[in-house]
Amino acid sequence: MTVTEETSASTRNPEHTPRLVLAELVPDVYKAMARFGAAAGKGLEPALVELVRIRASQLNHCAFCLDMHSKDALAQGESVERIVQLSAWEESAHFYSPRETAALALTDAITVLTDGFVPDDVWERAAARFDETELAQLVAAITAINAWNRLGVSTRMVPGHYRAQQG
Repeated sequence: MTVTEETSASTRNPEHTPRLVLAELVPDVYKAMARFGAAAGKGLEPALVELVRIRASQLNHCAFCLDMHSKDALAQGESVERIVQLSAWEESAHFYSPRETAALALTDAITVLTDGFVPDDVWERAAARFDETELAQLVAAITAINAWNRLGVSTRMVPGHYRAQQG
């Protein structure tokens, strides 16, 4: 820990406690969610899946998932710049490929269902960049992270303690 980190750590607000620890209270549900999350991203580029997970977590204000997936993305070699720009990806589209921006647009549409549906133009944009199986995997990955976000936010999972696996 650097001097700056020690100083800032001593002046921070206290850490909150979780409301519930799902892994202990409902282990079968937690394990099923973990299997769903792992299966949902198969067949897609790991970097794309992490960008989607981070973006949905930003929209849902899930600090635990933001912490986890940002660390996982960094451990996989993702740049800090691309992670930081995700909150304004439409203004920063030049940091991402057309395939990634299509996935991010679909993530936004599925995560924020204020209009009650995913607009056809967003769907068509994603369908032009992903084959049918990949698109199904992408929808599953977006759905899985949204479910995790809702669990994380409602139970107040505590960010800051997750350690990414290297390599």
